[in-house]
Amino acid sequence: MLGIDEKSIIRKECIDVKFFYHNTAEKFKLKLLSDQSGFDRKITEQNLHRPGLALAGFVELFSYNRVQVFGNTEMKYLAKLSDEDRKKAIERIFQFKIPCIILTNNNTPHPEMIELSNIYNIPIFGSPFTTTKLSYLMSDFLDDQFAPRVSIHGSLVDVYGVGVMFIGKSGIGKSEIALDLIERGHRLVADDVIILTKKGENILMGSGTELAKHFMEIRGLGIINIEKMFGVRAIRYQKRLEVVVELEIWNDEGSYTRTGLDESKITILDVEIPYIKLPIVPGKNITVISEVISLHHLLKHYNYNAAKVFQHRLNKLLKEKVDQKERGIHYFEHDFE
Repeated sequence: MLGIDEKSIIRKECIDVKFFYHNTAEKFKLKLLSDQSGFDRKITEQNLHRPGLALAGFVELFSYNRVQVFGNTEMKYLAKLSDEDRKKAIERIFQFKIPCIILTNNNTPHPEMIELSNIYNIPIFGSPFTTTKLSYLMSDFLDDQFAPRVSIHGSLVDVYGVGVMFIGKSGIGKSEIALDLIERGHRLVADDVIILTKKGENILMGSGTELAKHFMEIRGLGIINIEKMFGVRAIRYQKRLEVVVELEIWNDEGSYTRTGLDESKITILDVEIPYIKLPIVPGKNITVISEVISLHHLLKHYNYNAAKVFQHRLNKLLKEKVDQKERGIHYFEHDFE
């Protein structure tokens, strides 16, 4: 079973404006409108803020530690003020420790904004995107930056569109199973070290590390590059984790499900994931079983559970008290095969 404790969970506390700008400038079409003196300012929250009330004078609940978004409403409000009142309104919020300001809809900053931004070292950026679109894109980026994540030893493979993570003791054959699945046309996400990031309430996204991305260690052979060997069709950069399969050597005293009626779950970063303990014995084709696990998961997703259907049929036969002498197989009239 996975041994995840609170110490192994990574939670990023902040990012600086320089990192934010360099990683979003091309995606969000951001343009620096002030100098770079405030690039060392810290962003400590993934949420955004529109400072309409703060500009009007109400700063008691001003969320100044968030990225400030100035849309058409804020800019038109400032445009209607006199030069003196506009400067006071802008300076009122610039006195707080604001990480940075982004103007949407190709809005042009007022001269007072540029002047005060250079004095208070608050970077100002501009974007042609609408406020709604930019807020959506930035929220997604910041959510990803501040999302809790954990590293797990295993192999993550996309099998028929289902993210299956294989875990188990070192040397049990996780990489070999992943390699066999790749040979059968499935796609590797990560091997050895898997980074799981919580996206939203019930979604875990898995990816590899920058160093070991799509490399794999096969004991007795060494390091191989899956992308170079099998092509881009054999890899994925990230995949949602949907099933965890723990591999273990067959234990006569172990407890293994026979019907599948009792579905096990494993909790990772407060997200419950279907969990299967799969015993390994000589001659057992784990690769084919892995494919069946994925197909079985897809059927459940479409509200078909074979174990429950079988149980329903069994209960129905028991209630009808079927004659024990009745043949279980009905042949076609002239079919003697």
